[in-house]
Amino acid sequence: MSRRRLFGSLCSIVLLVNLARVVFAPLLEPIGTAFDASATGVGLLATLAWLGSAMPRLPTGYLLTRLPRHAVILAAGTMLTLSPLLAATAPSLPVLWASAFLMGLSSGMYFIAAKPLLSDLFPTRIGTAVGVHGTASQLAAAGAPLFVTAVLLVGEWRTAFMLMSGAAAAATLAFFLIARSSSVPDGEAESRNFLGAVRRQWKLVFGAIALAGFADLAWNGVFNFYVSYLISEKPVTEGTARMLLSVVFAAGVPAFTLAGRLADRLPYVPLVLAIITAFAASLLGLTVATTTVQLVAVSVALGLAIHSIFPAMDTYVLDSLPDAHRASAYAVFSAGIITLSALGSVVVGALLDAGFAYTAIFRGFGLTTLGFVVVFAGIQFTVGFPTGRHSADAEQPEARNSTTD
Repeated sequence: MSRRRLFGSLCSIVLLVNLARVVFAPLLEPIGTAFDASATGVGLLATLAWLGSAMPRLPTGYLLTRLPRHAVILAAGTMLTLSPLLAATAPSLPVLWASAFLMGLSSGMYFIAAKPLLSDLFPTRIGTAVGVHGTASQLAAAGAPLFVTAVLLVGEWRTAFMLMSGAAAAATLAFFLIARSSSVPDGEAESRNFLGAVRRQWKLVFGAIALAGFADLAWNGVFNFYVSYLISEKPVTEGTARMLLSVVFAAGVPAFTLAGRLADRLPYVPLVLAIITAFAASLLGLTVATTTVQLVAVSVALGLAIHSIFPAMDTYVLDSLPDAHRASAYAVFSAGIITLSALGSVVVGALLDAGFAYTAIFRGFGLTTLGFVVVFAGIQFTVGFPTGRHSADAEQPEARNSTTD
């Protein structure tokens, strides 16, 4: 029961952590008006939030060789409580930039510490735990515009940050009280050598980055230019285009739980390859869809596919790593994936500046992704990717039985 309570508190924190990364997008207009800022000035807020999320991942992986996972989560929760207060009282845009960066930092620290802890809490159901945890995170992405709209009806933009700070304080305090009265798994007890863990697990880590890296890059470029693409090349209004982007994110809510449960039951690499194939097919479908009904259907398929990749990959990596290497090696994987993903928007922007049309770019992404799937399928069926629980169970039933008898 205590582990379920701890898990519930983690789900509360992750919703707020992700909200801190996505809340700036729907607030850019009122913030720009309040500070008489340029588009570049307010756009930097969202950039700094995501940059802040990327930067602490490797340092946090090293920190976890010295501190328990729950201590790092408490530090992240404390930062998440204080940084929105800085935003709510910011007298100038640079101060608001600093708060956005700090909110991003809290999210990066949290994810690197929390996901290994989830694998410690539920070692036989990692996929389900990661999936439900991801669903809570995705609720923030889908609900951020609604949250901001409701706040602006009764207050100003600063009110949103005050509410976030209060909620983060309550969630962090709840986690502290539950962790103090629970037997928190000490999976990091043997993890004292960050570089040693990376050297031992480099094949798994870099194989996993290669497996999902291009799909993540393509997705980042697609969703950041989704509205612009639909307006310029499809017969839809700006309002409809924004609605379709919301559909993509809303489809991710059930995708996390569904994919997590599948990852507990199916071999990892074939599952990931099937999901990436579905993503590529949906992306190609987007380039040929014309009617609103077709665009809604493709947006749902795209959202289901891309958001299924994340829990499937997390489960694959976390379950394939021994306790002594899990936090350190996962930090390297996470940092590598998010760095590749961040390049997506730059790649699309550069290709647009070079004269390529949106449809050609997105279609190229889809076809290239399918090309990678063919290559990786060949690798899997010949030498094979480093594998975790499912393949080991399937290939060594005698060893499995001998350990359970």
